Amino acid sequence: MKQPLHIFWFRRDLRLDDNHGFFKALKSNRPVLPIFIFDSEILEKLPEDDARVTFIYDTLQNMRSRLENKHDSSIAMFHGKPIDVYKQLAIDYDIKEVYTNHDYEPYAKERDNEIAQFLKAQHIAFNTFKDQVIFEKDEVVKKDGLPYKVYTPYMKLWKAQFRLQPLEIYDTESNFGNLINENEFPNLSLSEIGFKRSNQRIVDYTVTPTLIQQYEETRNFPAKDSTSKIGPHLRFGTVSVRKMVQKAITEENEIFWQELIWREFFMQILWHFPHTAKDSFKSKYDRIDWRNNEEEFKLWCEGQTGYPLVDAGMRQLNKTGFMHNRVRMLVGSFLCKHLLIDWRWGEAYFAEKLHDYDMSSNVGNWQWVAGSGVDAAPYFRIFNPTSQILKFDKELNYIKKWVPEFQELTYAKPMVDHKEARERCLRVYKEAVS
Repeated sequence: MKQPLHIFWFRRDLRLDDNHGFFKALKSNRPVLPIFIFDSEILEKLPEDDARVTFIYDTLQNMRSRLENKHDSSIAMFHGKPIDVYKQLAIDYDIKEVYTNHDYEPYAKERDNEIAQFLKAQHIAFNTFKDQVIFEKDEVVKKDGLPYKVYTPYMKLWKAQFRLQPLEIYDTESNFGNLINENEFPNLSLSEIGFKRSNQRIVDYTVTPTLIQQYEETRNFPAKDSTSKIGPHLRFGTVSVRKMVQKAITEENEIFWQELIWREFFMQILWHFPHTAKDSFKSKYDRIDWRNNEEEFKLWCEGQTGYPLVDAGMRQLNKTGFMHNRVRMLVGSFLCKHLLIDWRWGEAYFAEKLHDYDMSSNVGNWQWVAGSGVDAAPYFRIFNPTSQILKFDKELNYIKKWVPEFQELTYAKPMVDHKEARERCLRVYKEAVS
């Protein structure tokens, strides 16, 4: 006779504390089996040394060790298509309910719908909870129920609604006594899922009171390296967004808080307008006659454009999996407007390289610089890649670090003339959107 149990499915919430869905599972009336599925549908598109896979794997192994050493439990690991894994789980266990946290991306919604239908046919409940955001879907909308397309009014209502409700932190760990005890939990090695250890490392985040208090005055200067590095940790849920908002409020820093709200703004845009993952929010921008020169794209990718701040950003990305946010705007604008290369090309490259890649933010920010998205920069706003140096890297410290040869004869000549590229961009954009 198999023991009736509940499953908790870890996904974008790789932490044991303050985890909403995990808390609900542990508070239920059955023993809980935690699982993680290395989704082959996602993994097969990634390079074998992807740093994010190494990070996920190591995080899970640390979580497993903690549960094994302190609570005589663990996390069962699987590899394959999630639907196939659940079909096997339904055979191996007497599952009564499955618990997990919401995921909002188009693929995740399709995957969860398929699994929910399968579980329903097996008379197994599928329970999902809000965890990676404070407000989701249509919780912050206009009075007529329509979603906001401009950030500032969204942000103001977000804050107003937030102040009306207490922030609940879920005390997950006090309920670990409800975890299932088994002799052996399935485990996997990196090689068994088709990967090898990456040379890149996702660094720990820094959210000290000093960093938060100085955030506004230092965040735009890439040489200072004073950003929190929290992006990947929010992306994979190794940190609770509730605790991060709590920190921002404790330190009374509106700018740091608003960066977290920007993340939720783009998430609700992707939820309401899933077509924006591939198509411009403003459809007329899909009429732009992109040049899409492959050789020029290659030079941009390699950080060989001849514009040192652009090149510094791309080289930092390629070497570390991180790029300073101010520089992201510049390299994105340069690709779309100086080179007239489709924003989707840049979005795909960032998706491959960025440790903190999150579809909603990546698509949202790329469409922002291209002028095609919600609350976007107007198309005639074209960053000057030279004057940006004077504003944000006046001492050239960032450039010297990543482009040490920038003052030497060996450094690449500018691949386009700024003035000519700007005029060409204005002409091409105007033809498309007029």
